[in-house]
Amino acid sequence: MIEWSLDAAVANNGRVALVTGAARGIGLGIAAWLISEGWQVVLTDLDRGRGGKVARVLGENACFIAMDVADEAQVAQGVAEVLGRFGRIDALVCNAALADPHNSTLESLDLAHWNRVLAVNLGGPMLLAKHCAPYLRAHCGAIVNLASTRAAQSEPDSEAYAASKGGLLALTHALAISLGPEIRVNAVSPGWIDARDPSLRRAEPLSDADHAQHPAGRVGTVEDVAALVAWLLSRNAGFVTGQEFVVDGGMSRKMIYR
Repeated sequence: MIEWSLDAAVANNGRVALVTGAARGIGLGIAAWLISEGWQVVLTDLDRGRGGKVARVLGENACFIAMDVADEAQVAQGVAEVLGRFGRIDALVCNAALADPHNSTLESLDLAHWNRVLAVNLGGPMLLAKHCAPYLRAHCGAIVNLASTRAAQSEPDSEAYAASKGGLLALTHALAISLGPEIRVNAVSPGWIDARDPSLRRAEPLSDADHAQHPAGRVGTVEDVAALVAWLLSRNAGFVTGQEFVVDGGMSRKMIYR
């Protein structure tokens, strides 16, 4: 069930956003940014304890649902709960993912691990789009999928994660064509974003070399991603759909030879 911050409906700009994987990191940053712009935000995550806590900290325009995005029954129930409370969904941000990019070597890659990564990282956004589409369409809403620069470049032993994010980019433009013109669908591909909790960032700060290697001069922040997502959900981006937006400080354009 949803952990509501208030018994009465919250006064806001009237728009309701559903943000998955929002208990921490980039998802939490996106939720906080949207709330600052007046959105009512429904956060989802598998971590019920932390999700409820951060929703309470975010204030009266935030609430929380525990959800496994790879479970269609949970997705359908969660969407129904949002509609029961607010009567509408204007935006969907698919951020939930198994975020550790590394698996074992290919020769020992477990099929169950492969299937779970694809079920969460790729199947989840499909299920959420499927169940939210009728309600997004009613309000000319928008979807933003959080992909990754790892869809286009890899380290060893990251097959499942890379495949899931590459598939998410393809799903994004497929959805944009299927759901347009009423619903716009775009993807954001972050590079290195320091999405750690503030206490850990203070205790273990990144090095000068970490920052200096980026053409932009620094590692990214969750706010860098959140600001772009908020724009893509806004009416100012009304002519933008089916696109990928890379937020990596220029790293994927930098030629590197050792």
